[in-house]
Amino acid sequence: MSRAVVAIGGNSLIKDQDHQSTADQFQAMAETAIHIADLVEGGWEVAITHGNGPQVGFNLLRAEMAQEVLPPPPLDYSGAETQGGLGYIIQQTMGEELARRGIKKAVVTVVTQVVVDATDSAFQNPTKPVGLFYAQAEAKDLIAQKGWRMIEDAGRGWRRVVPSPIPVEIVEAPAIRALLEQGYIVTSVGGGGIPVVLEDGRLRGVEAVIDKDYASSLLARSIKADMFLISTAVEKVALNYGKPDQKFLDRLSLSEAKEYQAQGHFPAGSMGPKIQAALQYLEAGGKEVIITSPENIARALRGETGTHIHP
Repeated sequence: MSRAVVAIGGNSLIKDQDHQSTADQFQAMAETAIHIADLVEGGWEVAITHGNGPQVGFNLLRAEMAQEVLPPPPLDYSGAETQGGLGYIIQQTMGEELARRGIKKAVVTVVTQVVVDATDSAFQNPTKPVGLFYAQAEAKDLIAQKGWRMIEDAGRGWRRVVPSPIPVEIVEAPAIRALLEQGYIVTSVGGGGIPVVLEDGRLRGVEAVIDKDYASSLLARSIKADMFLISTAVEKVALNYGKPDQKFLDRLSLSEAKEYQAQGHFPAGSMGPKIQAALQYLEAGGKEVIITSPENIARALRGETGTHIHP
């Protein structure tokens, strides 16, 4: 049986700022579940990964508002919380869609730890914005009181920045692989996983955020996936995106993708991490990457749309 890792983007859970409630997230994921169920119905073993940036932001906002009553949780704990909560949404919606089709498969969530290198340069150069926007005076107080690194964010205020280290190993990868082999659909590596470092033979959570595309690529490599499907906001990858000479890409070789990447077509803040994650997977022996939007997954699997990248 073929095995796929499906990395769903933020638009599969939160469509826009007017639809951010838990009920809205259930509805958005129910729509995405239809397309992932097509993959299951086609005979694939499926591992699902997802982002959690907005949800972690919500948790940080709640903690900020309640700080006079309860101490705020560390970032690694908040990541674990959102993995569990979003996993529940995926279990519910995928389970309902599979039952509607008469497919008797259980969906499970693995709260996943991902090892990072304690000497990763990201820890000396934090770049990932998290949480609320603050006025400059408030930011200075937080820097002094909590030792946070903070930056001014495009005129919108000051935000905390945290390290975004490269994922090295998925602790629960053997369990995820075993569950897939037993017929389960597995949700894991939510939000890139909980970043942990190995110290004196023990795992310790750290204040960091791992890129979910890089972690999903590592998962695809770790469990020997036959396909790595990245679901995002666009139907296809494009060159010169948003410009008059924009050109959508149907098929790419590994070498072509590298060349376009070197030419600067895939910015770090948008398609860059997805292309880099695709390259990592293919260079390690992966067979195919598909990048497309959630509603086009089934058509992309038939070769009718999406961007397909091959070795």
